[in-house]
Amino acid sequence: QVHLEESGGGLVQAGGSLRLSCAASGRTFSSYFMGWFRQASGKEREFVARIGWSGGNTVYADSVKGRFTISRDTGKNLVYLQMHSLKQEDTAVYYCAAANNPYISATKYGSWGQGTQVTVSS
Repeated sequence: QVHLEESGGGLVQAGGSLRLSCAASGRTFSSYFMGWFRQASGKEREFVARIGWSGGNTVYADSVKGRFTISRDTGKNLVYLQMHSLKQEDTAVYYCAAANNPYISATKYGSWGQGTQVTVSS
């Protein structure tokens, strides 16, 4: 498994931007597919974006497509989620996760960070 730690969350006004980072530890980081998920209060955890081991093979949820960008720096063991044009409905705890295959379902991801809160105000 790989240890993950998210950062970069905070309070932002609607229309603003944030960049989340996920720092990974482990020599095999480059072999994992990395995903971002989010969980709003009272709701189930939902898929946001996924990236392949080479930095390609990106997939986005329809709700964030065109506004969010996932990327990774394998040399630094970092995964990013750049978020633009934030909406109040983006408010949630955001988690990064690692999987051995290109899954979208949260249940397929074996390693998770503790999450970082993103709050979008009106």
